[in-house]
Amino acid sequence: MVEATGVLTGKTRRALDSTLLDDAVATQDTVTQLVAAIRRVRRIVPAASNVTLLALDYDAAGKPAIGWDDEVARGELVNALVVDALRLLDACAEVEGPEAGAALGLLGLVAGQDVELDDEGLWRIVRGVAKDRVISVVDPEARHMHKSRSDYRDGYKAHLAVEPETGLITGAALTPANTPDGPTGVALLEGEGPGLQILADSAYGSGETLAALKEAGHHRAIKPFPSNTAVPGGFHRDDFVVDEDAGTATCPAGHVVAITPRRYATFGVRCTSCPLRSRCTNARNGRHLTLTAHDAELVESRRAWCDREFISDYQKYRPMVERSLAWLVRGSSRRVRYRGVEKNQMGLSTRVAAINLRRLVNLGLAFDGTWTLLTT
Repeated sequence: MVEATGVLTGKTRRALDSTLLDDAVATQDTVTQLVAAIRRVRRIVPAASNVTLLALDYDAAGKPAIGWDDEVARGELVNALVVDALRLLDACAEVEGPEAGAALGLLGLVAGQDVELDDEGLWRIVRGVAKDRVISVVDPEARHMHKSRSDYRDGYKAHLAVEPETGLITGAALTPANTPDGPTGVALLEGEGPGLQILADSAYGSGETLAALKEAGHHRAIKPFPSNTAVPGGFHRDDFVVDEDAGTATCPAGHVVAITPRRYATFGVRCTSCPLRSRCTNARNGRHLTLTAHDAELVESRRAWCDREFISDYQKYRPMVERSLAWLVRGSSRRVRYRGVEKNQMGLSTRVAAINLRRLVNLGLAFDGTWTLLTT
């Protein structure tokens, strides 16, 4: 319907953004996941019922009856659960079939993602969070994501591409919550012709994303990642001149060094008596630059932002995508209704279609043999 109205004809901007969505199940701790995964294998894999397990009675409902405030008891339970899980995996190694394979694979994952062997040969929960950690065996595709250091959610992420003048959503994708914004945003623009102005915040400011947008022929109006300084108030990356053709880097004091095959530029002893050292580095071995494969894209992005080349467009057009995200999660829609990416993608697509229909009605949608907008 959107295509039939021709409302997007001549519209050359797209705004990208994402928002976190809460999952439809409760997040599970390590013990709960292990117990649930073991019970699932025992239900699905017939051979599992013949394996002797010692941690607890898995046929009994509810959480294990231990003193949860007793650190020693919790440690012993974790070790016993992991031993039971490994015993099951070993006994069922030759079992075939997609359902059994999925159950055993999930058990192997949760049995290894949060634990490690200590000095006494016992399994203990590791400190920190494993990368791409499964947070629930009920919904294995949901993930943990920090929105900030103090604010986090468990679930999924909705990514939108929006035409900012009409507020119409031109692309939507649902992913696990820990999926990076940049690559997904680039994927949302597939099928669009070149020459679009892409407006987005710094979550889309990686060198890889900037390079992909450039290759697709788009104009980038993206807030860049800031460039950190080695010394507060001192020189940052953009104060160095990198000549990719010559393979050299020049520091603010004029020292020139070669860029190594691994894209390092080390100034070393040149910093020892340099009059600018206090503004450049505190490192004993002198200033060291690590240049990414897309370093030039990042430098250009920061330059364009500092020169305010697109700031007026950014301030004028980007807020519409944030408004669209607010429409998307209005009411109880922040929480997804289903389990898994595939089903929740269908739910997201349906809600996006409803939002677009409402926008079209507000723009004067009419039907007289063909769909048109009265305001066009």
